[in-house]
Amino acid sequence: MNGNKVMTFKEGCNYLGYKRSYVYKLTSAGILPFSKPHGGRIFFDREKLEQWMLSGERNGLPEKQIEAATYLFSKKKEINHE
Repeated sequence: MNGNKVMTFKEGCNYLGYKRSYVYKLTSAGILPFSKPHGGRIFFDREKLEQWMLSGERNGLPEKQIEAATYLFSKKKEINHE
């Protein structure tokens, strides 16, 4: 993969790790950001693809839930060892 900012459709598919048919579905549904100058070939902007890939980011458990889970796990271990 080259370091170009603009990628062809094939390069975009490879970058995303998706099959061509799936990428066509994503572009036709307007889910995936792309450019199609003058109605021709599909191109992708690397930065926009990266933003799209990270747009569904999920945060881990809030700190209090982590503390509670850790506490319960340690108590369970204590009970099992008695």
